[in-house]
Amino acid sequence: MKMINEKYTLNNGVSIPKIGFGTWQIKPGDDTFNAVSLALKAGYRHIDTAAGYQNEESVGKAIKASKVPRDQIFVTSKLESHIKTYEEALDAFEKSMQALDLGYIDLFIIHAPWPWNEMGKDCREGNVLAYKALEKVYKEGRVKAIGVSNFSKDDVENILKNCDVVPAVNQIGYFIGLDQSEIISYCREHDILIEAYSPLGIGYLLSNETIQSVAKRYHVSPAQICIRYLLQKETLPLPKSVHEDRIIQNTHVDFEISLDDMSLLDT
Repeated sequence: MKMINEKYTLNNGVSIPKIGFGTWQIKPGDDTFNAVSLALKAGYRHIDTAAGYQNEESVGKAIKASKVPRDQIFVTSKLESHIKTYEEALDAFEKSMQALDLGYIDLFIIHAPWPWNEMGKDCREGNVLAYKALEKVYKEGRVKAIGVSNFSKDDVENILKNCDVVPAVNQIGYFIGLDQSEIISYCREHDILIEAYSPLGIGYLLSNETIQSVAKRYHVSPAQICIRYLLQKETLPLPKSVHEDRIIQNTHVDFEISLDDMSLLDT
């Protein structure tokens, strides 16, 4: 089976495609509609968006226009980082539901443990309140799984101590050269899947000489090495592109990086 068709099983038994298509920094409207349409055409069945990206509506329209059955597409959206009350979180979920207009959301996660303009702020109480709102819509069956993003070990521990549902995922920035071993190990202990956003290091890794040399050995692109590396780390990469050739190329990751080359990339 091609990797683009393979799935992980979340801690609640729900299946999630091993590669997702990210839509961060893709403009709402035609840009998002076209990119998601191309991704679905290329075989992606996992689309990642967020209220903060302001492109949920365009994602929903592209999914409906694709004619791919809804139950074959896994859709993730996120609660904006500054929302830290129960009622506001419920209201935000409704807005995401309306914007996507897909009947249900597969995965809904807290975008960050603090507002982006106040990184590091102590929002432990607010995160519990927001997560309890996610638990409510999860228990109602309106979302298939819930989770968090950008959460440290302490942030995840706060949820585990004060909430009922173990997060299904923790979506973090993770790519070759970024050591996330502490949070990855902690999440694995609790059966929380790591999703890796910015798998190409916001594009910077594509010009890295070591990655380029490894890519030549496998006759693939540096982007394909970056994506495959994360898959071999048993995480879920979320590559993004608006170019059809790269969108297609990023699905072709059915090769195996040797242990020696994985060790080299680890350095």
